[in-house]
Amino acid sequence: MTDNEIMDYQTELEETQRALHEVTLMIEQSQGELGKITQRSTAITSHLQQTQKQGTTVEDLKMSYESALEVQQRLFVMRGQLEKLQNDKDHLYKYQGILEKIISGSVDGAAANASAAATNVKSQMAGIEMIVNAQEAERQRLSRQMHDGPAQALSNFILQTEIAMRLLDVDPVQAKDELGNLKASALVTFQKVRNFIFDLRPMMLDDLGLVPTMRKYVELFKEQSGLDVNVTITGSERRLEPYLEVMIFRAVQELLGNASRHGQASLVKVQVDLGNDLIRVNVDDNGKGFAPETLKDSSNLGLKLIRERVEILGGKFDIDSSAGSGARISFSVPSKM
Repeated sequence: MTDNEIMDYQTELEETQRALHEVTLMIEQSQGELGKITQRSTAITSHLQQTQKQGTTVEDLKMSYESALEVQQRLFVMRGQLEKLQNDKDHLYKYQGILEKIISGSVDGAAANASAAATNVKSQMAGIEMIVNAQEAERQRLSRQMHDGPAQALSNFILQTEIAMRLLDVDPVQAKDELGNLKASALVTFQKVRNFIFDLRPMMLDDLGLVPTMRKYVELFKEQSGLDVNVTITGSERRLEPYLEVMIFRAVQELLGNASRHGQASLVKVQVDLGNDLIRVNVDDNGKGFAPETLKDSSNLGLKLIRERVEILGGKFDIDSSAGSGARISFSVPSKM
């Protein structure tokens, strides 16, 4: 490695150290803000409980409940932001250590291929960063959906409950009907919340791994969409690196959604081969298909993002589709970086 290349890596190391310092400060600030919001959430929850006991008007009760929901949503977003910052910090720490080893090895003459290794590391870090950013974008989308869906429904529950309570003495039969409607609405909302939580970050993915989580997701997807989805798993069923499990799960999730929303398919076949060196995934549907060349001008970023993730991780991505003939999306990625 030349002196100029060593200087470039030293400059990169200094920039990484500055970025690490800035992220650390942002984490400290976010932790402080999270503490304040948590305290406010506790205070508002206490106020809401007092409001319910005091028998205030329905409008006052609704306003108190909406304030509590707003604070809860801010807590949700802030925790997601803090998690992303912590991930960024971890990645910067790793990158800093790698740069230090490259510079040290070059100075000592012990790293003949340091330049190639550094380029490979940058590619890996870029891939991991893209995955983390995609997860954060998904959190924000689900946060908005949570606010517009279940959160609003929960606010309406307050009104339905108040109406039922006031009808108990006047018209018990109608009060019973209102409570029945409230129960039905609560069950629907509860299922939506469960689905949101699963979409946001399935705990199964951390606890049990890719294969059980994918099978469970396909079951839920079949119930919700009405599609016939077949899953075939071959190879050595095992835990993969966390970033790889997330990437493959999100890719299959996106491809199933495309087959349902855009492809209007009735049958989807998912094949996953857990090879020792390569992980291969095929998603084949009988939908209306599309011309692959139109992907460049499409506003749907799903397939583009999957392709970018796969290529950054050193894998291959392929589309076999035409109008009226369904679509077959396949990709393969190394099982280890």
